[in-house]
Amino acid sequence: METTETRPRLMFVGEVAERLRRSPDQIRYMIGQGTAPKHAKIGGRIVFKESDVEEYIEAAFREGS
Repeated sequence: METTETRPRLMFVGEVAERLRRSPDQIRYMIGQGTAPKHAKIGGRIVFKESDVEEYIEAAFREGS
């Protein structure tokens, strides 16, 4: 069994929106367009791993340079 130290932190749409300074509707639009960070649907809710959101941000900086 995984401990809380090895389990990824999960984020919901609202949290990702806040982190990316977007609205939840913009994040949902990005999901539909295929441009959002990696995500999954668990229990009917869209969730993101915090590490995937941070990688998404880092990748944007690498591409922008």
